[in-house]
Amino acid sequence: MSKSLPQVLGVDISKDHLDVCLNPGGSTLHVANIAAGHAQLLAWLDRVSIDLVVFEPTGPYHRLFERTLVRSGLPYAKVNPRQARRFAEATGQIAKTDRVDAAMLARFGAVLRPAAHVPKGAILDELTELVAARRGLMRDRTASLNRAKSQQIALLKHQAAQRLNQIERQVAAIDRQCRQLIARETGLAHRLAILSSIPGIGETTAIAILADMPELGQLEPKQAASLAGLAPVTRQSGAWRGRSSIRGGRAHLRQALYMPALVALRFNPPLKAKYQALTKAGKPAKIAITAIMRKLIILANALLRDERKWTPTIA
Repeated sequence: MSKSLPQVLGVDISKDHLDVCLNPGGSTLHVANIAAGHAQLLAWLDRVSIDLVVFEPTGPYHRLFERTLVRSGLPYAKVNPRQARRFAEATGQIAKTDRVDAAMLARFGAVLRPAAHVPKGAILDELTELVAARRGLMRDRTASLNRAKSQQIALLKHQAAQRLNQIERQVAAIDRQCRQLIARETGLAHRLAILSSIPGIGETTAIAILADMPELGQLEPKQAASLAGLAPVTRQSGAWRGRSSIRGGRAHLRQALYMPALVALRFNPPLKAKYQALTKAGKPAKIAITAIMRKLIILANALLRDERKWTPTIA
C-alpha cells in the first residue's frame, strides 16, 4: 500500500496579508494578516489534516501568525530565507510573487521535510520579543549618537539629546521587564545564573542567549557551535582547499558573543591561553576571537547540560 503524501501548507507572510498554498493539490487562499484573517485560514483548513506549516520568519510580521499556530496546535517550521531562495532557484523558479513564494514554501516542506519548531512557551516568547526590541533600540542609540556628534544647530542637538535619554529609559524598562519575566520561572532563573557565572558573559548577554538559543544545554558541542553560526565551514574540491569561514546560524547570537569573548580574554585564563596559542601560530586576531566565541557557546552548553556554574578549573 502506498503511503499518503504529507499535507504541507506554505505561507508567504507580509505586513498586511498571508498568501497560502497547499501541497499537494495547489489550493490557495489570501487572507489579512490579522486575527480575523487567521481565523478565516483555520476555518479553511478544517477539511484538511495538515502535517506541517512552512513559512519564513519576517520580523514582527510573523509573530501574531506564529501565536495562532501555537494555540491551534498546528506543527510548523520556520525556514531560512536564503535556503528557501536556493531551493527555488534549484527547482527553476525564477518568478517571485507572494502566491508563487507560498507554493514554493509548500514544495520546500514536502520535499525537504524540515523539523517542526518546538514552541518556546509564553514566557520565552515574550522574552524573545523584548530582546529583539532592545536590540533595535541599541541600533537607534548608535545612530542617534552619530547624528548628535554632527549636529551644529542648538535645537537639533537638544532633540538628539532628548532622543538618547528616551532610548536609555526604554532600554532600562525592557531590562526590568526581562528580569521580572525570568524571576517568574525558576528554571529560567537557574539557567540565567549559570550563564552569568561565565567570565565575560554579563546579564544582558545571558538573557540574549536564553531568548535566542533556548535549546542550549541539550545539544552536542558541534551542534551548539553550528546553531550560533560559529562552526567553520570547510571549502574543498579535489586537491584544492579554500579558506574555511563561518556562516549561517543565528547571527544575533553570534554578534552578542563578540564583546563577551573580548572580556573573557582578560578574566578567563584558559581562553586567554587558547587565544595566545592561536595568534602565535599565525592565526589572524579575528579568527582567534571567533574561536573564543565558539569556545564560549560550547562552554555555556556544557554548563547548562550539567546544571552547574563556572569555576576557574573549567575552561
